[in-house]
Amino acid sequence: MKSYLAIVAMTIICGWLPLAAQSRGDNLQREADAALEQKEYVKARYHYLKAYEAFAKEQNADKAVPAAVNVSALYHRENYYREAFETLMGAEAVLSAAETEQGKQRPGLHYPIARERHRMYMKLKNVEKAREQLARMRQWAQDEKNPETDKDLLTTEANFYYTFGQPDKGDQAINQLIALYLNDNNYDKADECYKTIIQTATRTNNARMLARSYEKYLAWSDSIGKVRAAAEYARLNADYEAAKQTIEERDSSLTAKTAIIVGLIALAALLAVALVMLGISLVRYIATTKRQKKAINTAKANNEMKSRFIANISSQMAPTLDTLPQNLPAVKALKGFAEHIQTLSDQENAIDQPLPTEEVNVADFCQEAAARVEPLLRPEVTLSVNAPKMSARINAEALAGIIDHLLSNAAEYTPAGGKITLEFKKRGPHNIQFIVTDSGPGIAPEARADLFKPFAQVRDLTGGDGLGLPICAVTAARMNGTVRLDEEYVHGARFIVELHP
Repeated sequence: MKSYLAIVAMTIICGWLPLAAQSRGDNLQREADAALEQKEYVKARYHYLKAYEAFAKEQNADKAVPAAVNVSALYHRENYYREAFETLMGAEAVLSAAETEQGKQRPGLHYPIARERHRMYMKLKNVEKAREQLARMRQWAQDEKNPETDKDLLTTEANFYYTFGQPDKGDQAINQLIALYLNDNNYDKADECYKTIIQTATRTNNARMLARSYEKYLAWSDSIGKVRAAAEYARLNADYEAAKQTIEERDSSLTAKTAIIVGLIALAALLAVALVMLGISLVRYIATTKRQKKAINTAKANNEMKSRFIANISSQMAPTLDTLPQNLPAVKALKGFAEHIQTLSDQENAIDQPLPTEEVNVADFCQEAAARVEPLLRPEVTLSVNAPKMSARINAEALAGIIDHLLSNAAEYTPAGGKITLEFKKRGPHNIQFIVTDSGPGIAPEARADLFKPFAQVRDLTGGDGLGLPICAVTAARMNGTVRLDEEYVHGARFIVELHP
């Protein structure tokens, strides 16, 4: 009897242990969700991490992957990118083991991992890595064949293309997204989709995506109002013609006349209801438009106030600095800092104003840039130019400022006997690149994330204020282009100025 009871007890315990582990992971997940809803981000991250560890221990990929994605999102929200990437790598290992055991791929779980990596690379302004993850998302979405995943992918593509200066592709992604709803004549869903895109642009501070999507939303709202009105009119007119046909086929008896009167009254009532509904829709649309315009104007006003504040600081520093000995290194550094602040503020205020361009001989432009930097070279440093004799549409003055800064930096960090090159490459009909490469020590990995961010570090201004590259990035944006570091180059530093004339 005692032996029988012991066996029963062991059976109950063995069956209870996995349930307890599963319950622990689910409880941690619920606690994390509640903390996130209360915006207690550190607490939420801790509970998501513990939930992920519990699910991973059970080899439960279906629950481990979403928990890991939440952990990663909360890590890189506070710029802990290394921990975020490591968490996703761990989730992939759990997923790979589950796929091996089940003998099939799980694209629906691969997709959110790729999406989270894409978000981090977008925050880091790493175009190539973000594009690589976008391609993986596209492949996983194609394999999964889930309409909701397709919509998320198109929204992500629109954000990527608008952020990195490809508005035509961004428009294409939005149009495909809206087409998914319009195929079923689901105008309300399409309207909701536009609003979601606008909210995403506002949340991610993507001014280009916000302006573009808001402009398309207004145009779409105008056109769809006409389409709805036309469709309603066509339907009512068809009803009216059908009623007429019915009346003509009947005899002219009193019953037929009564039917005519009733039909006309009903038709008039339908028309009245349709007009009232259209009026309500128009009032709602006007109210929504006013709110959205107000939000955009507020954001613009705040940005202008920030720019004026920075510019005022620069202006107020100048009279004081003029009273100090001008030959002191600290005074020179402060004056240069004030000038850079003013330049950066001016460029940011004019970010929506494209710079004028003209046809310029690329070979002559590059040779002149090389000549300007030659006095700065260390002994036996070789500066070579590789540019064909062809023309390109550029703003020579603005682009010269960018190239001069990149070449000056290269001259500063390239040791004696080193090598610097300036190259020009035409990648397509509307894609040109100016590439500056040096054989110096390169850029430390920990410094790359803030390379193009102004005021990212507290530094000794006599050694440089760190505003040169941010100014170059804003100037390139006004020429419909970008400046980026080639992180795959390991023999020094390589900067790529990419323009889309």
